[in-house]
Amino acid sequence: MSRKIAIIGDQFMLPSMFQQEIEALCGNDHQIRSIANGWPDEPMEHGYAVAGMDGLKEYIGDADEVCEFVADAEILVTHLAPMSAAMFARLPQLKMVAVSRGGPVNIDMQAARDHGVKVVNAPGRNASAVAEFTIGAILAETRRIRVGHENLREGTWRGDLYRADRTGRQLNEMTIGIVGYGQIGTRLVKLLQPFKSRLLVADPYVALSAEDVAAGVEATDFKSLLQQSDVVTLHARVSTETQHMINADTLAMMRPDSLLINTARGPLVDYPALLAALKKGTPAAAMLETFDIEPPAADSELLKLPNVTLTPHIAGASIHTVRKAARMAAEEVRRHIDGETPLNPC
Repeated sequence: MSRKIAIIGDQFMLPSMFQQEIEALCGNDHQIRSIANGWPDEPMEHGYAVAGMDGLKEYIGDADEVCEFVADAEILVTHLAPMSAAMFARLPQLKMVAVSRGGPVNIDMQAARDHGVKVVNAPGRNASAVAEFTIGAILAETRRIRVGHENLREGTWRGDLYRADRTGRQLNEMTIGIVGYGQIGTRLVKLLQPFKSRLLVADPYVALSAEDVAAGVEATDFKSLLQQSDVVTLHARVSTETQHMINADTLAMMRPDSLLINTARGPLVDYPALLAALKKGTPAAAMLETFDIEPPAADSELLKLPNVTLTPHIAGASIHTVRKAARMAAEEVRRHIDGETPLNPC
């Protein structure tokens, strides 16, 4: 039986890749229509700032335009298109929404339940990309790659970085602390093992595997991890428990020569407290991929500190991520069409 499927992609999650994967798994006899919005060239909206969209955290797309496009489709496949309570009410034919991101923050989940619409997501779609990016972040800071680059671009040859008191450190002499041991944290540990670092993990909800223990990975509490680690890298989810887990008190526990990396989420860090700590030199440096407000204000002092590496929330961006997320969404569409239980229900 032919199904009506609406695809709303963007300039990262291309509609063509969604459609290609859906047709590969579900056949090409379905009625598929697709459009793309302007993200990331255009910024996302925030639900609290737009009337009628308060059940959503971040999204891109006009509610009326999305409803007109989805119309009588049974299935919506999207990355960032919004679905609010009012929009669900306008789309009685809609039975499933497949969101190709780790969290469906562009969907009003209570409204989806109220209207009997199944929502699925794509957890772990960018786990390998973020883990690889974190390795690059560690090396860029600990081996003085960023410092050497910035100075050379400004015309200064930093031969002094060969001095014993200024040169970088190798991973095999450092303790790396991983906060959060989900899909990203576990991949990061596997990537770090060949470097022969000492690896500490803090996650009260995850037990180390026998393989981890045999490889020398050590489980510890958050406080001990901060006190012992040369590098602290964040990979926890945001919750009431983890929000601002990096704050003035926990920053004071870190080693004076340590490096803090945040490739997870901005709310994990109290950024004013981090700014003050970095000015004092404890921790010695930070690599920040996510921020409390994105993009950070042009006059933010963090942008001007000499001991900070900054990137614009791109750790999860890779073509592999696109392909994997599209494949995961297509598999959920297939399972819906075939009457099977979803793999990743929200």
